[in-house]
Formats: sequence, C-alpha cells, structure tokens
Amino acid sequence: MVNIVKTIDPAEMRTQLGRNLTYGMLDSLGRAIVTGRYDGQSFPTEAELAKQHGVSRSVTREAVKMLTAKGLLSARPRQGTIVQPASSWNLFDTDVLDWLLERQFSVDLLRQFTQLRIAIEPEAAALAARFAEQSDLVSIDAGLERMQAAEQGMDDTLDADIAFHVAILRASQNPFYAQFRDVVATALRSSIRFTNRIKGRSASVADHAAVRDAIAARDADAARRAMAGLIGDVLVLIDNVKD
Repeated sequence: MVNIVKTIDPAEMRTQLGRNLTYGMLDSLGRAIVTGRYDGQSFPTEAELAKQHGVSRSVTREAVKMLTAKGLLSARPRQGTIVQPASSWNLFDTDVLDWLLERQFSVDLLRQFTQLRIAIEPEAAALAARFAEQSDLVSIDAGLERMQAAEQGMDDTLDADIAFHVAILRASQNPFYAQFRDVVATALRSSIRFTNRIKGRSASVADHAAVRDAIAARDADAARRAMAGLIGDVLVLIDNVKD
C-alpha cells in the first residue's frame, strides 16, 4: 500500500491565512463598533489598526473595506475613516445581526425582529400554499417532524424550528422571500430562546402543524392566518415583558 502525501501549495496557504486573518479582524472590529467601543472617539487609522492587531496593512485595508460595505464605516477625504450611526448599518447582513445580538439584551430589538417576521412570513406561507412544489412540502414536513422529535429530546429545538420556517420561505417560490432566510433564522434564534424562558416550554408543534396543514391543503388564506397567529402570539408575549 502506497501512502500518498498531498503537497500543499505555499501560495494557497498564504491566501487562506490572509483570508482567516481578514475575517478575524472583521469580526473583532465589527463587534467593537456595534457594542459602542468607538463611540465618542475617532476610529484608528489603518496603520494603527495593523499595529494593534499585529497584521499587515493589506489585511487591515480589506477588513475596513468589508465593514464599509456593511455600512459600519465610511471613508471621507480629509476626515479619514468614520464610524457610521446605527441607522446606516446593513441590518440584513448576518454578521451585523449577530454583533447586534451580542450587545446587552434588548426586548426592543427582539420586538423589532418579530415585527419584521410578521410582515414577511404570513405572506410567504400564503405563497407556499399556492406555489409550493412537492419537494417543498416534503421539506416542510421534515421540519415539523424534527420539531416533534425535539419535543422528545431527539433533536435540537432551535434548529428544528428554524428548519420549518426556512422551508416555508423557500416554498414560496419567491426568491426575495427566500433571501430572508438568514434574517429569519437569526431572529428565531433570539426570540425562541427568550420566549422559551418565559413560557417554560418550546414552540407549539400543533400551531406549526396548522400552518403545514393549510399549505398542504393549498389554502392560502388559512396558511396566512395560521402563520400570523403563530408569530402574533410571540409578539404579545414580548409586549408583556419590560426591557
């Protein structure tokens, strides 16, 4: 038997290392900006950042460029790099959402997430009832089955719930709704943990089954109502809790 040793291209290794350093710096700076570390003070220059983090100027430049694309920074002539107000941040960027959720917990943020969901998911369910293909229905069933398994401790509650909701977004057959999957998944991870602590139990499988049944029956109005009721219950629960 001959052992084959794969030779790693040094150039490829350098590229991967540079990519890892860039994303590591992106994550570090993004968290610092969103959590307010640079509030009331000027943002460091590329040279200062490179020295602070022990990386090259090219790594720093790429990380700053990515943060600028996410709306967290802007570069202006004679003013340097400036931290942008929260109103300019790309809230549909999953990195930004994750950094936001790492700040001090806010019921207001959770409420806003849920308001977005109630504006999107009921209509996605209605569209799924009209346009879902058989493979989509199978995926929705699989998500519900995972939720049932999670009730018995045989699956992860969060992952199962997310799988169900994401399957419905995709089943809408509308690529714009499907693009909300990461935002909805992030919102769900936050809201499910919160509501489960308040209710002392996981999401209602029966309520989710009602959404599935309406979609399978091709009843768009019933699917819309069932999903709106499911998310509306979460919104009521949140509204009854003080931050």
